[in-house]
Amino acid sequence: MARHLITSAIPYINGIKHLGNLVGSQLPADVYARYLRARGHEVLFLCATDEHGTPAELAAAKAGKPVAEYCAEMWAVQRDLAEGFGLSFDHFGRSSSPQNHRLTQHFAGVLADNGLIREVTEKQMYSPADGRFLPDRYIEGTCPNCGFDSARGDQCDNCTKQLDPVDLIDPRSTISGSTELELRETTHLYLRQSAMRDRLEKWIDTREGWPVLTTSIAKKWLTDGDGLQDRGITRDLDWGIPVKRGTEDWPGMEGKVFYVWFDAPVEYIACAQEWVDTGKGDDWERWWRTDKGAADVRYTQFMGKDNVPFHTLSFPATILGSGEPWKLVDYIKSFNYLNYDGGQFSTSRGRGVFMDQALALLPADYWRWWLLSHVPETSDAEFTWESFQSGVNKDLADVLGNFVSRVTKFCRSKFGDTLPEGGEDIPVEADALAEFEAKLRAYEAAMEAVEIRRAATALRALWVWGNEYLQSAAPWSTIKEDEAKAAGQIRFALNLIRVYAVLSTPFIPMTSARMLSALNTLDTDWPDNLSAALTALPAGHAFSVPDNLFRKITDEEREDWQARFAGTRD
Repeated sequence: MARHLITSAIPYINGIKHLGNLVGSQLPADVYARYLRARGHEVLFLCATDEHGTPAELAAAKAGKPVAEYCAEMWAVQRDLAEGFGLSFDHFGRSSSPQNHRLTQHFAGVLADNGLIREVTEKQMYSPADGRFLPDRYIEGTCPNCGFDSARGDQCDNCTKQLDPVDLIDPRSTISGSTELELRETTHLYLRQSAMRDRLEKWIDTREGWPVLTTSIAKKWLTDGDGLQDRGITRDLDWGIPVKRGTEDWPGMEGKVFYVWFDAPVEYIACAQEWVDTGKGDDWERWWRTDKGAADVRYTQFMGKDNVPFHTLSFPATILGSGEPWKLVDYIKSFNYLNYDGGQFSTSRGRGVFMDQALALLPADYWRWWLLSHVPETSDAEFTWESFQSGVNKDLADVLGNFVSRVTKFCRSKFGDTLPEGGEDIPVEADALAEFEAKLRAYEAAMEAVEIRRAATALRALWVWGNEYLQSAAPWSTIKEDEAKAAGQIRFALNLIRVYAVLSTPFIPMTSARMLSALNTLDTDWPDNLSAALTALPAGHAFSVPDNLFRKITDEEREDWQARFAGTRD
């Protein structure tokens, strides 16, 4: 069995995330991690909160709390919501951890020793109205390349062009809205990405099978305009990791902190150290150091397309530039955006469904299924309440839920609370069983290729096969003429429920656990040997009829929710 390291883009600390954030990294990463564990692989699945920078300071000020206290509280909120959605992180860390402080300062030191950091005295935007230098993302204006009127000071989200605040047309502070900005002199550290360009391009060319979205964004940043630019890695802020050269002070950098985009990816490694230091693991180096065994690890990252440049270029520049034997990512699974009901999710305007609100409406598996079966892999996708209602009612309630209910209730009414004796163990034609196995292998192939949407389609096809079998076998009719044959049919169908529970765990883990509980089994073996899997529960094995697995969403509920989440959070 292989070893798999999985990380999802770490969510920012300033508030509860909406469903678009969830489906863009954490949720598909969880599906892949659960699948690999089910197949017997060793998995380390890591995530954390991204806690530094101006947004955290402003959110804390708005909440009337010290920034450290605010971040600690929001970390707990995000951890609890992740657990509520069944995200199976091996550790959920914090970029403000002592481990990340030490490791970020270490990387800065070795990069400087290798000649890859330079000091730059420059003029940066200062807002007298706000009384502070404005970080790139707190300056907006019109993009000089495409004319997008909400481009940020570091990047245009419309054309993805890397920018500098002074490039923007009509810049303004996003904090106060003030346009009275002035340039003031300050000194900062820059990572010499330009010196790493050829190495980065050669490294990217060695990555196999990356999604087109990932490679196209990386190549664009490498070749557009003057090519890959050096990037500032420090900021004039109070909250963050103090600038040090390893463990030593850095003359001239007093009172400055590392830029959040420098320290946040380092948290992936620090998170593994936290995993060990909290007693959950025993050896982080075998996952991250190629001289300690990590050369055998396959490392997969999950993220939205806006994070791709930093994970294909800036973070690899840090790792490669260090000259140390750190594990580099093997595969980056990037996603487009999930839009909301004719527009966009908006945190600032409270438009859309947020994670806490979703769990207050319905159990997590309802949301997991719809989001994963509509994950924006090849293009932007859109959440609509009509589509959500249809997905829940037709896929979960009518197909899977209906099958489990009909089989268990029929068996209890006709044969009692144990699997009945008699009939064939696998009462289906060889061709029909081969069709099921082909569908199963198609599901596995999609999961191995990290094609989540295709895997969801394949899983649903397996559920449909069971309903078609039940309709064809019609044990409610068979029992009138041949009770033994009907017993074999229903025993087979109950075993099929166990197989469905195992196969469905990556997508709907809580429901799968309920199915296994109803079948009174802890057998979660993957059906590599299909015949053995479909006879795993013998005659005489006790079971119970579960409560309705999924309830249908009514038209009245759909209309109410659509109105409720149109623009303001409760």
